[in-house]
Amino acid sequence: MNRKRTALAIAGLVAAGAAVTALTIPASADPGTGTVAPIAPEVQAAVERDLGLTPGAAQERFRAEERAARVEPGLRRQLGETFGGGWLSADGKTYKVGVTDKNQARKVKAAGAEPVTVARSERQLDAIRTRLDGVLSGVEGIPVWYTDVTTNSVVVKAHAGVMTKAADLVRGSGVDGAAVRVVESTEAPRPLIDVIGGNAYYIGSGTRCSIGFSVNGGFVTAGHCGSNGASTTQPSGTFRGSSFPGNDYAWVQVAAGNTPRGLVNNYSGGTVTVAGSTEAAVGSSICRSGSTTGWRCGTIQARNSSVTYPQGTVTGLIQTTVCAEPGDSGGSAISGSQAQGVTSGGSGNCSSGGTTYFQPVNEILSVYGLTLVTGGGNPTPTPTGTSTPPGGCTGYSGTLSAGGSQVQPNNSYYQSTVSGTHGGRLCGPAGADFDLFLQKWNGSSWAQVAKSDSPSNNETISYSGTAGYYRYVVQAYAGSGAYTLGITKP
Repeated sequence: MNRKRTALAIAGLVAAGAAVTALTIPASADPGTGTVAPIAPEVQAAVERDLGLTPGAAQERFRAEERAARVEPGLRRQLGETFGGGWLSADGKTYKVGVTDKNQARKVKAAGAEPVTVARSERQLDAIRTRLDGVLSGVEGIPVWYTDVTTNSVVVKAHAGVMTKAADLVRGSGVDGAAVRVVESTEAPRPLIDVIGGNAYYIGSGTRCSIGFSVNGGFVTAGHCGSNGASTTQPSGTFRGSSFPGNDYAWVQVAAGNTPRGLVNNYSGGTVTVAGSTEAAVGSSICRSGSTTGWRCGTIQARNSSVTYPQGTVTGLIQTTVCAEPGDSGGSAISGSQAQGVTSGGSGNCSSGGTTYFQPVNEILSVYGLTLVTGGGNPTPTPTGTSTPPGGCTGYSGTLSAGGSQVQPNNSYYQSTVSGTHGGRLCGPAGADFDLFLQKWNGSSWAQVAKSDSPSNNETISYSGTAGYYRYVVQAYAGSGAYTLGITKP
């Protein structure tokens, strides 16, 4: 793909760098399981193959990616309007964070990242991209535009014959022209649907797509694969929600006898376990599983990309260097063990390479009120003692270091035999940022059903749930010390 910068570009923008702080990467605990999330051998092998890395370099990248994913939410909260986005360096070793106020650099350094002074915040860039949505949507020859935090600009991709038109449209939109770059591209994204057989799921008379991630009651996939009410086979089910264009997400409720599992096919005779859905930083590695081209990897180039397909524009997509082909649509995209999105569409193929876009999975879960199914073993019911008196933070306690997590009650779970409200009240050490997660056993794994993750040391959860097995996970996002937890159950 030709991405050369053109003389017709609105503007180029170079960010001024700041001092580098060494990024020490500790192993981190996953809030969904309470244990260190390992990298599956299949994921590492594919990343080594597709990114040209040695085993040691791949491990170093994974550690940096994991740390970046954990650090970014906290910095986003701390920096507020001055946050200019975060991204991994090209070699995957350094996590960089843009700040519009150089006085905020110390907070970035304290988190173990490299501050970079930039002209515009991520929110300002996203506002510009949103404004362009109303100007560029459906314009022939302008397939993609996105927020590029690595250059602190909004990038508009245009075909050679419409470069001038693209520049004129940007100028006429009223946005800050200095923040926009128009670049030449040969991309021609299309939804990755094919009508050929394969090991996937089928819609209606035989259209084939790929399963994204298992959720409570079914799976999520791409919206362009099927409309609401459409039936599927292998597994049998029904589309209970679908949106395309504008968005590209859907979920399918599977029929009885189909068991959702927190796993992704690696197309090498095995599976990769899904541990959660923490968003990976720009620059992180990402692997895609699809029924046409199997297991492929690349890196995340940008989030919040707007892409125009022949059917219309889709916004908020993840842009990557992964290749894909028709029939891969709807398939899983995962970074390490964390679900990222479902395959929407792209350009190129897996022979010559290409660009693929993914609908973020957390948005799908939020829109439809779904819970991601994660890997795990069957529980063995055992008594867990008396539940906590209502209103207080008493009953269970523990001590955590930054990045650690513990399962309560007493590294186990409790059973509720009736429907009702489950309450959790966490009191952490002063000055720390402790978070609380409630999980329910779905028959094959623990699935998150509620969370409280404010930037404070105290958290409260109130969740109305049905009968079943439940547990809480306490995570030390930042800071260390002792905590207490009160639990109420129906």
